[in-house]
Amino acid sequence: ELRHRASPWQRNLGYPLAMLGLLALTGISVLIVCFHVLELLLDDAAMPRGIQDASLGQVSFSIFGSFGAALQVVLIFYLMVSSVVGFYSSPLFTRLLPERQDTPLTKIIGNCVSLLVLSSALPVFSRTLGITRFDLLGDFGRFNWLGNFYLVFLYNMGFAGLTTLCLVKRVSWAVQAELIRAFGED
Repeated sequence: ELRHRASPWQRNLGYPLAMLGLLALTGISVLIVCFHVLELLLDDAAMPRGIQDASLGQVSFSIFGSFGAALQVVLIFYLMVSSVVGFYSSPLFTRLLPERQDTPLTKIIGNCVSLLVLSSALPVFSRTLGITRFDLLGDFGRFNWLGNFYLVFLYNMGFAGLTTLCLVKRVSWAVQAELIRAFGED
C-alpha cells in the first residue's frame, strides 16, 4: 500500500538508490571482513586486542585517513541498524515489537533490555570483524576470548559467508521474481 502511494520519483529513483546503497554497504563490510581474514592469516597483529598507549589524535585508526574513519562510522551505524532489524525480524522476537498507542510496560522494558544488549555488543562485534580498531570508551580488546585465533577466524568467516549467502539469495530471488513478472508467468 505504501508503494502504491509513493510518488514516481520515490519509486523510480528513491527506492533503487536506497537498494544500491544497502548493497554497497553490505558489499563493503564483507570486503573489509575478507581483508581482515587475510590479515588474520598473515599477521598476528590483526587480532582484536586493545591498543596500547595510542592517544586519540596521535594515531590514525584507518589507513585511508578521514575518509576511512568516516566509512568506519557509516559501516558501524549500518551494522547497528541491520542488527536491530534482523533482531526484530527473527520469528522469536517479532512479538516484542512495540505497537502504536498499545504497548504494555513489560514489552517496553523488554525492548529497552534488548536494545541495550545489542548496543553493548556492537563495539566488540565491530572490533572482532576488523571494521574498526578504535576502543571507544571501554577497553573491549581485553576480553580473553578475543585472543583466540580460531574463534575470531571462524567468527569472521561465518559473518562473511552468511552475509554473502543472504546477499546472493536476496538479489537472485528479486531478479528471478522480476524476470517471472516481466515474462508474465505466475
